[in-house]
Amino acid sequence: MKIILLVLTLIGVCTNIQAKDRLDVYEDFDIGTELVSMTMVKVDPNMEDMYLAGLQQSWAKAVQIQKDMGYIKDWKIYASELPLTGDFNMLLVVTYEKLSDLEPSKKKYEAFMKKWGEDNQTMSEELSAGYPKIRTLTGEYMLREIILK
Repeated sequence: MKIILLVLTLIGVCTNIQAKDRLDVYEDFDIGTELVSMTMVKVDPNMEDMYLAGLQQSWAKAVQIQKDMGYIKDWKIYASELPLTGDFNMLLVVTYEKLSDLEPSKKKYEAFMKKWGEDNQTMSEELSAGYPKIRTLTGEYMLREIILK
């Protein structure tokens, strides 16, 4: 037993094992360049299908156009398996390649609006006007990945 303790002590001293109480950026971890925007939504009971139908015609259609144009990297919708628990039961997620993708751009806006069109804009405004009756936005977050080394 004494030999095992002696060996472990020697290993610890020889390898200078130290536990850090905090990590240093770029030394111990990197910060990713992608940004993820997450909108938390609390959809009223039995209204998920109605809300999804509206999203399909408005939000999902718009972010897919943005993805096709290269303005965003990806988008997703997540629904809770336990929709009656917690502060939200649906997530609307948009992934951006880099922070500069969020910068205002008249050129990008006009190109998007040309593809989106007036008919989609009118329809989207009409649909979204009814959303407060079936859902509540409970939070929005902009996140970056932390990459531990």
